[in-house]
Amino acid sequence: MTPQEREKLLGGLKHRFDKHMHRHAGIAWTDVQQRLLGQPDALRALHWMEATGGEPDVIDHDAGVCVFCDCSLESPPGRRSLCYDRIALDARKANKPGGSALDAAAEAGVKLLTDAQYHHLQTLGEFDTRTSSWLLTPADVRNRGGALFGDRRFGRVFIYHNGADSYYAARGFRAAVRV
Repeated sequence: MTPQEREKLLGGLKHRFDKHMHRHAGIAWTDVQQRLLGQPDALRALHWMEATGGEPDVIDHDAGVCVFCDCSLESPPGRRSLCYDRIALDARKANKPGGSALDAAAEAGVKLLTDAQYHHLQTLGEFDTRTSSWLLTPADVRNRGGALFGDRRFGRVFIYHNGADSYYAARGFRAAVRV
C-alpha cells in the first residue's frame, strides 16, 4: 500500500468512525489510529475490505483490541457468488463459482464473522435486508456438508444453513479484523 493509499484509507475510516459513533461508544479514534499504524497487515486487510465494498468500522473493543467489521448495509458486493470453502468448491462438478468465502478471507487476512459477531452487528443497525452473508461454521455442521449464513428479514435476524457448495448472487460474506 502506498503512503497515499494509506492516508486515503485512514481518512475514510475516520470519517465512518465519526459518522457512526453509536457503533463504538467510549472508543477514541486517536487510540484506534495508533493501533492501526503499528499493524501494516491489518491496514492491508482493511484496505481490501474497503475495496470490496465492506465499509469497515469498529464495532467492538475488548481488552485493548479493536474489532473492525464490514458495516455495509448489504453483504459486500465484491465478495458475492462464492461457495463456503475449498472443499465445497472442489466438489462442484458443474457451474462452479469463482471461488470460496474461506479462501478469499484467508488470502485477505480476515476472518468470517461468527454467528455471535453477526448478532452483535445486527444490534448496531439493520444489515442484510436484501442479501445474506456466509458465517464461520462450526466443524460439526461443516462435516455434515452444511454451512451457516445469516440475514435480516421481517424485522428479525435469522441464522440458516445451506449446502456449503451453494452460492447465490445475493450471498457474500462479512469479515472481521482484530487490531
